[in-house]
Amino acid sequence: MTQTTTDRPAGRASGALVPVLAFAGIVVAVMQTLLVPVIKDLPLLLDTTPSNATWVLTSTLLSGAVATPIMGRLGDLYGKRRMLILSLAVMVVGALVSALTSDLLLMITGRTLQGFAMGAIPLGIGLMRDMLPREKLGSAMALMSSSIGVGGGLALPAAALVAQHSDWHALYYGAAGLGLLAIALTLLVVPESPMRAEGTFDLPGAIGLSAGLVLFLLPITKGSDWGWASGTTLGLFAASAVVLGLWGVMELRVKAPLVDLRTTARPAVLFTNLASIMVGVSFYVVSLVLPQLLQLPKSTGYGLGQSMVVAGLLVAPLGLTMMFTAPVYARLSAKYGPKVTLILGLLIIAIGYGAGLGLMSAAWQSLVISVLLGAGIGLAYSSLPALIVGAVPASETGAANGLNTLMRSIGTSVSSAVIGMVLANTANNVGGVEIPTMHGFRVSFLIATGAVAVGLLLALFLPGRRPSNKPQLRASSEEDAALERAEQVLRGFRGRVLGADGSPVARAKVTLIDRRGRQAGATLSAEDGSYALTVPDRGSYVVAARATGHGPLASSATHTGDERPVDLDLSLPGETVLA
Repeated sequence: MTQTTTDRPAGRASGALVPVLAFAGIVVAVMQTLLVPVIKDLPLLLDTTPSNATWVLTSTLLSGAVATPIMGRLGDLYGKRRMLILSLAVMVVGALVSALTSDLLLMITGRTLQGFAMGAIPLGIGLMRDMLPREKLGSAMALMSSSIGVGGGLALPAAALVAQHSDWHALYYGAAGLGLLAIALTLLVVPESPMRAEGTFDLPGAIGLSAGLVLFLLPITKGSDWGWASGTTLGLFAASAVVLGLWGVMELRVKAPLVDLRTTARPAVLFTNLASIMVGVSFYVVSLVLPQLLQLPKSTGYGLGQSMVVAGLLVAPLGLTMMFTAPVYARLSAKYGPKVTLILGLLIIAIGYGAGLGLMSAAWQSLVISVLLGAGIGLAYSSLPALIVGAVPASETGAANGLNTLMRSIGTSVSSAVIGMVLANTANNVGGVEIPTMHGFRVSFLIATGAVAVGLLLALFLPGRRPSNKPQLRASSEEDAALERAEQVLRGFRGRVLGADGSPVARAKVTLIDRRGRQAGATLSAEDGSYALTVPDRGSYVVAARATGHGPLASSATHTGDERPVDLDLSLPGETVLA
């Protein structure tokens, strides 16, 4: 059962809402690349084998994948701001655990806790949808979605500088400080969303999804160590298929599932999520290739001989460009729609990787690649939440965007495994040290280009804007947004809630129920008793009203596209109304 409202409480949102939520997203993303500068030194720093040291990275990936859809659903049920603060608090605890230890098991525990913060990004997108007026929503969601890349790009040079001149544990102290700052700003600036989904948390569904994801992602991240054809790897993949299949059957039978698979199967949601995997693959390739190419010694004949810090600075424009792309996306999306901006972003990524095949001989060329790819990935990432939000009810925003963020994480995981295998298999052994080759770098770029091509194909299947005989309204100003909101109201039921004496009833709960008995929307009547509910599609509905001191009322109503008001008189029995 879900609950939605027709009007966002935009007046409650301050001008600092978007920067604060975006900052929280950037802080969370920092955790993903925090250890990149010291990856090669982890076995020595933790006094363990290289195979065991990889669990420090794998644990964060697994916990983030599990937490993202779960925290999104919890946010829909119990409050997105509350779950955002909880996510950041768990991350801070994890960062402090890692900062205070060099023991492998404790370090893995801390990193696992840090991964739970990944749920903050879909929660932030959900808060923006609930709190912002339509004319500000596009660029805000674009910035929040891009924060994954922004944080990752900016963290590289900062982490490299700290790791090069200080104890590596300082990275975690810094992360904990950023997390505390994000919590404080959220408490001060971000109001709680009034949106709630009715029902209970689907604990069996959460356990099933968590088990299936771990069984799937574990062999992806460890397959190169175990062997891709080993019994362990193949067995885990088979087990994940069985568990996720059973989980899907169970979710279809639950009244309030963790993930609404029927909604997920809609073309707009399905193809957006599949395209998200491809964008995730393409994004991570540049993060794996360019830092290595820049830091390899010139004596190899192709290495660019830069320091760790300089390499980070040359890759940082990837994140900065993604940040500055958000307002550009808003203008393009307002005019052409998010599908077109997604396709444009994928085309720019393809151009970036294609050009990169011939731009690997100088440090400045890495800068060009970073800017090109940052622009393309920024447009693509910015389009994804808009496509999801436009296809799901408001009360499912957190869970739906959580699933979309999970798809991106799966893409980066696949990218990490595949590119790691390619670079290892094409490396030269020099004095017992494996050195990546230029051939391996170019093959990696070709794989990224192939992923983008698949993403483009998937994006073409996305539904376009619905044709209309009326001119398209664009939310490019306050006036346009008001007209668009008015047009949306006309696509549903509207009317007044009246008491026994014929007087208007304020703050009556008006609920829209579809023909399957599921709640399709809800709102509260205004001071004059008026209400408005949008409908997801034409068909038969029941409009029910309830207010303190009045008996409940339910009226049948059919939405055919030609509107008539549906007044709800709480002094009368239910009546059938055609609207």
